[in-house]
Amino acid sequence: MNDSAAHGLDDPPEDFRSPAGAGEGTRVVRAGLPEPVKHEPALPGPVFAAHFHLPGDPTGPYTYGRDENPTWTLLERAIGELEAPGQDGVETVVFASGMAAISSVLFSHLRAGDAVVLPSDGYQALPLVAGQLRAYGIEVRTAPTGGDAQLDVLDGARLLWIESPSNPGLDVCDIRRLVTAAHARGALVAVDNTLATPLGQRPLALGADFSVASGTKQLTGHGDILLGYVTGRDGEAMASVRRWRKIVGAIPGPMEAWLAHRSLATLHLRVDRQNASALALAQALRGHPEVTGLRYPGLPDDPSYTIASQQMRRHGCVVSFTLPTRARAERFLDALELVDSATSFGGVRSTAERRGRWGGDAVPEGFIRLSVGAEDPEDLVADVLRALEESAR
Repeated sequence: MNDSAAHGLDDPPEDFRSPAGAGEGTRVVRAGLPEPVKHEPALPGPVFAAHFHLPGDPTGPYTYGRDENPTWTLLERAIGELEAPGQDGVETVVFASGMAAISSVLFSHLRAGDAVVLPSDGYQALPLVAGQLRAYGIEVRTAPTGGDAQLDVLDGARLLWIESPSNPGLDVCDIRRLVTAAHARGALVAVDNTLATPLGQRPLALGADFSVASGTKQLTGHGDILLGYVTGRDGEAMASVRRWRKIVGAIPGPMEAWLAHRSLATLHLRVDRQNASALALAQALRGHPEVTGLRYPGLPDDPSYTIASQQMRRHGCVVSFTLPTRARAERFLDALELVDSATSFGGVRSTAERRGRWGGDAVPEGFIRLSVGAEDPEDLVADVLRALEESAR
């Protein structure tokens, strides 16, 4: 069975095939690997170096550890191959965290007097970034993701920031439509692709200037490293991002970069399992008497399903829903046995949390964000339904 048939799709678009005809899973397994060398590992170990041997003029790819590292190079090549397979001129820059990657785009491309459009329902840390942008004299406008509402506040903006699907509400916008409108107004567009991953959505193929993500989540998938990246095809724009990394020193450690590259090899297997299980869980929750506000972009009756199915290849591993009260939600979380109480998402072990405990997200007190892991779907669904029943007593 080819990789498209495995999740009910027709033959994948041409950009999901390498020139040699390799499938998506093959690309993931081999992404970023160097040419094989006799007696050497397929993926070289991490290079720990603050400085490199550099006699004479300071030329060559590796001079100082804050600028470049061979372990980063392989990881950046691998991510670029997944974000924009077969395309020349695409660059990726890796960072110490997703927030470092987000900050690099915003602060390297905005100046005092510029305007930026951010999602009002996006990642919880964005309001912190917005506060700093305003302190630098940058106008911050916000609008929700759903209904392409950011279109209404685009005029005169320098940069549009899209998060689709949004976190934690799982709303989806028409990325291509927003990109076209933004570019017509002279604005750059960055898309936070964390929840979708490159196997679920390709922002650059939809016209975006930057695809940005936290590699902490499903990209690496084991909940054991912090990482972020920015991918783009405009050399000058990416040079500004790379320069920002050098200035602020927001660099990943070589061990983290190596672990991330190692983890990429199972991305295809993980996302297929997790996405299928997320859909199964969403279907099981549909119609439950105490579950309201159920969201999963892969459900045919989800408000985002139509546009999500047009621009996404997979719908993600996160399901959200609301229980009647804060106490009810807490009892549900305590009753779960296969789902860890933890923040973040995308790991091989399922996690869930009551998002309202942090403040900052405009969600009800009983709102649950559940990240589906790689457990047997039958076991996971049974555990969630059992916990719902027990916590209702």
